[in-house]
Amino acid sequence: MSIRIKSTGVSRGGDTNSIVEHSARAAKRSLERAGIRSEQVGLLINAGIFRDSNTVEPAVSALIQKAAGIGLEYAKDDPRTFSFDLMNGAVSVLNAVQVATSVLETGSAEHVLIVSGDTHPSLLRSIGDERFPYATCGAALLLERTDEPTGFGRVHTVAGEGTPAVEAYVDISTMGNTGRGAMTVEREPGFEDRLLEVAVDAARQALADSGHASLEEIALIASTPSAEFPKRLAAALGIDQRSVRTPDLRDGDPHTAALTAAYDLAIADDAFAEHRQVLFVAAGAGPSAAAVLYRLPVFAGAPA
Repeated sequence: MSIRIKSTGVSRGGDTNSIVEHSARAAKRSLERAGIRSEQVGLLINAGIFRDSNTVEPAVSALIQKAAGIGLEYAKDDPRTFSFDLMNGAVSVLNAVQVATSVLETGSAEHVLIVSGDTHPSLLRSIGDERFPYATCGAALLLERTDEPTGFGRVHTVAGEGTPAVEAYVDISTMGNTGRGAMTVEREPGFEDRLLEVAVDAARQALADSGHASLEEIALIASTPSAEFPKRLAAALGIDQRSVRTPDLRDGDPHTAALTAAYDLAIADDAFAEHRQVLFVAAGAGPSAAAVLYRLPVFAGAPA
């Protein structure tokens, strides 16, 4: 038994900058694509970091769950959907995959839905505002158990040393009554090099699990603190640049939504036709990183 991606969904642009709304739309899109009813989702994990109006309580996962219409019935025999936030910067989605795998392997849930995405807390940010480097984008990853030869391997994690490479906070002493709509993001000089170091370490550990697969059979999907970061990672690992798959970066870094959005776009473009596995690598904050190999199903365009 393994854990595979059943479907994905992405939402961005349009009539709102609310990450609650975009994540909910992405969730509903993934369920529609999979032909899965909302009551078949036993667990919803929100891996997003930057949220509407810097909301702290209730958990944003609960707000997304409500907006997506999942698990809202409370009669005696109605199925239950549990939800919670899991926050570890850009690494959050792969940490959520770890949790989802443990839950699905017990058989206590039929499907787990991982939503992710970020927005400026003011909901009014202008595209290209360099002071806040993250794009508004919601993404959803629907996971299920399978007996087919596809799915996630072991998630490998690496924690770097020293001070955080990226920090984000609300400076209460200076924000005053604007705190709910403001966020300070600080990235130290050379932060991308520090992220690359831990990303390479985690990726190499995951590649050791690749069995007999060659690097030519592996596509790379990585975090996007810059447009060049996935390419730099590929070069360090010896992966062909043509095997790098990225999300839409026109509005900036999708941050926690980057991995799911890149996979969603690659599936839509049939970009995995020459690959057997996808190497997912996330790095951020700490600095910390996580990496996992995903064996592609035949429907994704992978060779049998």
